[in-house]
Amino acid sequence: MNASAVLAFITPGDVGDSLREAFFMFWETLWALVLGFTLSGAVQAFVSKRRMERVLGDHRAPAVARASIFGMVSSSCSYAATAMSKSLFRKGADFTTAMIFMFASTNLVVELGVVLLVLMGWQFALAEFVGGPIMIVGLALVGGVVFSPRLVRSARARLDPSAIPTVAPNPPGHAHAVEHEHGGGDVDGASIRTKAGWSDAAAFTFSDLRMLRRELVVGYVVAGFLTILVPMEWWNDLFLHGHGFWTTLENVLLGPFIAVISFVCSIGNVPMAAALWHGGIGFGGVVSFIFADLITLPLLLIYRKYYGTALTLRLFATFWVLMSIAGLVVEGIFQLIGAVPTNRPEAVVPDRFQWNYTTFLNIAFLLVLGVLFWLYRQRERDPADSRYAIDPVCGMQVDKANAPAHLVHDGADVWFCSDGCCTRYSESHERGAAPAR
Repeated sequence: MNASAVLAFITPGDVGDSLREAFFMFWETLWALVLGFTLSGAVQAFVSKRRMERVLGDHRAPAVARASIFGMVSSSCSYAATAMSKSLFRKGADFTTAMIFMFASTNLVVELGVVLLVLMGWQFALAEFVGGPIMIVGLALVGGVVFSPRLVRSARARLDPSAIPTVAPNPPGHAHAVEHEHGGGDVDGASIRTKAGWSDAAAFTFSDLRMLRRELVVGYVVAGFLTILVPMEWWNDLFLHGHGFWTTLENVLLGPFIAVISFVCSIGNVPMAAALWHGGIGFGGVVSFIFADLITLPLLLIYRKYYGTALTLRLFATFWVLMSIAGLVVEGIFQLIGAVPTNRPEAVVPDRFQWNYTTFLNIAFLLVLGVLFWLYRQRERDPADSRYAIDPVCGMQVDKANAPAHLVHDGADVWFCSDGCCTRYSESHERGAAPAR
């Protein structure tokens, strides 16, 4: 059965069932999302970004280990990771090490592991922390060869801050979200124990939620429709079955391709991975799909804008190969230890509310989210006491000391997450008082 035949038989009832499935996928993972984003916000508020920039100047083992650790404690958003890695590279980090930071921040973060554990099982959560280091080691080994010094020098010249005005026009096809660059505070025991410090952490939490809202919505909705509307025969036609190693190889190569065309990245691809597993793709193929959130089409266009076409093509090919190899190796390891899951549940999640541990955890963490929102609103009401500011264009949180752009408008300081937001702010006030830098 082909895709057009599937679409021809979609009814309003099917749409309703798909949206219900998407909602209950979200409900099943709600507490895990709140927990993950709370931890991420705390780390971003209390861990220094400046130290990251000073210790990533090469891709030897110590720098690779530091980049991996810094990535693990940063935001899980693919767009934020892309912007942060670009910022680290522009400020002197080795290109390969900056890409390793990006790998770690999207594939080794706590919130991803928790959501995988809740929605798909411990095997998939463990696979994340087994396959992530495999990709990182592989990139460290081949990066110096694949990313030639000439291409890296050219990419650095494109991003040279001394050659870029403080407020630059938006490039054609500007993708706003990717230029967000979070700042992190120094580790400070006093600030950790204060209301102001946790208000900053809460602001980072809601900043990440705003940044990821599209990916999360798209991921859950697409997964709901895939689960309900796509028949098992279609998946059986798409993926090989019963050919041993060749089945696994085809699956791990096809997993990243689905990621490229699905536009779903970050944690939003976990529910879609659950739908793929439900539909019949192999364990290694699901793992490679989860890892491939860094080569979705929007991000490839962003890499091209940052680093140029030639380096982007090498990034794309290298990432695809490494993600496929990681999926292949992970499945091989799990087969050796007998840990490959064999059950494919008839339903990805329950289709009705139940008084179980998930419901109680969701209620508890919604209360936590309410407290965080209160702290966030308190910080908004008294911004002068914070080292952070809110970008008036996109609402992102910005470290005032390291803001990519700043101006004074009507006698008030305004900080921005990117030159693009600053430009838009200036353009929107051209008919009034001209903002001064």
